[in-house]
Amino acid sequence: MTFHLSTSAEIQHALGVRLREQRLAQSLTQRELAQMAGLSLGALRKLESNGQCSLETLIRVAQALGLQEAMDDLFVLKRQSIAQMEQIDAVSRRRRAPRKKTS
Repeated sequence: MTFHLSTSAEIQHALGVRLREQRLAQSLTQRELAQMAGLSLGALRKLESNGQCSLETLIRVAQALGLQEAMDDLFVLKRQSIAQMEQIDAVSRRRRAPRKKTS
């Protein structure tokens, strides 16, 4: 499933399903994964059933499942052309003019 044109609820649900599949592929019970991640069993169940969780919970589960590398590409700036790279570089170098001194 791609996340294009999905609602946030659909994306959350899909992430929960994917994490459940990862857990099952590693032959872990919900209780085992919750303990590994330092979470309550209820928090993990909620994540797997509807994807609702805090960012910290998502990160803990991903780490416990060994999925840190899968998160490396999240929100990485993707530069597609030299012109875009130059524009981004120019914006990052832009500075405010110094304040005028008042006498």
